[in-house]
Formats: sequence, structure tokens, C-alpha cells
Amino acid sequence: MNTKGEATLLRIFISSTDKFKHASLSESIVLQAKEHGLAGATISKCIMGFGASSIVHSYKFWETSEKIPVVVEIIDEDSKVLAFYEVIRPFLESMHYGCLVTTEKVNVMLYKSGDKKII
Repeated sequence: MNTKGEATLLRIFISSTDKFKHASLSESIVLQAKEHGLAGATISKCIMGFGASSIVHSYKFWETSEKIPVVVEIIDEDSKVLAFYEVIRPFLESMHYGCLVTTEKVNVMLYKSGDKKII
């Protein structure tokens, strides 16, 4: 990805309890993004949300289950993001529960790697 300029942000709204082959769906998506050489991916756990089912899910520290909304964001050049979506689309379409996927154009102001620690 260019260090500055236009890019595409892929945003995937799912649940923290969604699975793909007995693994966390959000983690599986991020690892797939890394394998496909995308510029970056982030998982954000949310406090509260609802989707097409209109069921509100929220985080309360006294609850034992942690079914909360999760947003996976992936950014790179438009062609790479759209090609990657086609790879993960079957996972998302086969989910028992719902999800939402959006894209938007973003302007990258700065994209640089940090120094790697040598252990």
C-alpha cells in the first residue's frame, strides 16, 4: 500500500462469539488478511450494539458470557481489499447469525512501520 493517498477500508461487524472452524471468526479474518498481504487489520471489541435481528448485545462486567459486538477493520488498496472480501465472503455468508460488511474510501495521511524489537 502507498504510504499516502486513497485507500479502501473494509469494515466487518460480527459478534465476539462467531466461529469459523472452531476458531474465533474475527481472529481468523485478521490472520487471513495477514496471509494475503494486506496492509493492516484491527479487531475492536465494542460495548453495545444491535443489528438486523434488533437484539441488543452489551458488555456488563457481571455477565459470564461475553457475546458483544466486534468490528474488524482492514485497509489497503481498493483492488486488494475487494479481492480479499471475495476470499472471506463464503465464511460470512455461511454464518448462522448475521453480520454487516461495508467499505469506504479513506485518505491515508501516514502509514509507516515501527522498529522491530530484537529479542
